Amino acid sequence: MNNFFAELELGFNRHADQPALILSGQDDWSYAELQQQINRAAAQLAAFGAGAGDRVLVQLPKSPENLALYLACLKLGLVYVPLNTGYTAAELDYFVSDAEPVLYVGEQHRSDVVSATLRSRDAERLLVFSNGASTSDEAAIPPTAVRATDDLAAILYTSGTTGRSKGAMLSHGNLASNAHALSEQWGWQPSDVLLNALPIFHVHGLFIASHCALLNATPMIFLDKFDAGEVMARLPDATVMMGVPTFYTRLLDQSELTPERVAHMRVFICGSAPLTEQTFEEWEQRTGHRILERYGMSETIINTSNPLQGDRIAGTVGFALPGQRVRVADEAGVPVPAGEVGMIEVAGPNVFQGYWRMPEKTAEEIRADGFFITGDLGVQAADGRLSIVGRSKDLVISGGYNVYPKEVEVALDDMAQVSESAVIGVPHPDFGEAVVAVIVPVADEVTQAQVDAALGDQLARFKQPKRVMNVTELPRNTMGKVQKNVLREQYADLFRA
Repeated sequence: MNNFFAELELGFNRHADQPALILSGQDDWSYAELQQQINRAAAQLAAFGAGAGDRVLVQLPKSPENLALYLACLKLGLVYVPLNTGYTAAELDYFVSDAEPVLYVGEQHRSDVVSATLRSRDAERLLVFSNGASTSDEAAIPPTAVRATDDLAAILYTSGTTGRSKGAMLSHGNLASNAHALSEQWGWQPSDVLLNALPIFHVHGLFIASHCALLNATPMIFLDKFDAGEVMARLPDATVMMGVPTFYTRLLDQSELTPERVAHMRVFICGSAPLTEQTFEEWEQRTGHRILERYGMSETIINTSNPLQGDRIAGTVGFALPGQRVRVADEAGVPVPAGEVGMIEVAGPNVFQGYWRMPEKTAEEIRADGFFITGDLGVQAADGRLSIVGRSKDLVISGGYNVYPKEVEVALDDMAQVSESAVIGVPHPDFGEAVVAVIVPVADEVTQAQVDAALGDQLARFKQPKRVMNVTELPRNTMGKVQKNVLREQYADLFRA
């Protein structure tokens, strides 16, 4: 059986009495209790007629019940499709249309809006997941489904450069191989306790952080969101923490951050966006710990990591994980010499199965030899250590979330007050990068309030511009292409004190 859940389940059963989820404001869950919740959720899903290979769209806040629901989907061989809770009804309409789920799982207070969306797409079944809707009938608990290594386990939607989101298809084999590689790379120990304050609709919080703890059946301090004060209070009880750069910058603002506070910690890990050298150095000065940076994406989970033992160099993302290959290549996929800039390409059992119902796009980005073209530019040292120097794709990473400017530009250009727009990312002390809209107005200047009102129902909050700049014209090259590099340079100091 190649169902990833079957492997997790073995550990759950062996450590049934051990803590699984350490929670705030409620009793902790043992692995036996987690298994009970998984079985209840699986029975619910089966009762709704969901079967192996069916897609289940999930738009829920982080909770232990939500984690159990994900694991129940794995158990039944369902394809789990997590959605950011910030997505609007307009965005949801696209996901329902594209994924064609048999079920949508969401919050009760959104039922009316969601039901209308589902009905418009001939997908009228709505499940509002509730921990209270359980079954005590053990016979009703469905068995763990038999799945092949390449069978789909999840679809993660990433923003598209054309404004259309792409569904990255991850298999049971993708999830299992990466979980094992990370456990080995980061030296997971039976005594480890993970502090997880990340969202679980994102690859970072679910497939990276949670999988490490679950695969090893070790405890996880499971916080529903990041709160600097609560994280500080929990640090003495943890040994491993994973976060985005914003987590670390906000913790550095806490006077209680001292070497004594983190004496029990084994490793701090950071990803989803570049960590500045300043944050890296300040963290080491304040705590005595050097943050471990790694590199990954929705399509491949994690590709490289700085070493657990050995030099962790600020501004680098380390070496290829066990079983994976990384190369820096030219446009033809031919490796460039060490020290030269090229496109980062990766291959291995972690590489996704392609984009959902986009065979042409899949063929464009996965080469015949299995290497995935990441769209990131990098430099590889002679010893294989990788540094990311930029992005060939116009991606903005704000607070750890990916924002593709084209999607925002399409929404802006639909405004009657906007002649044309260009969306860029500029440095931000808290979010890493902030989304900025540079607008050529039709007549009067376009205000921040107008943009907020126009985009509020169309785009998730993290995609919306934090600043609006009005210009008479956009800079262009001789071919007429907007020179976003010029705009990024012009507004680089916008959020600097």
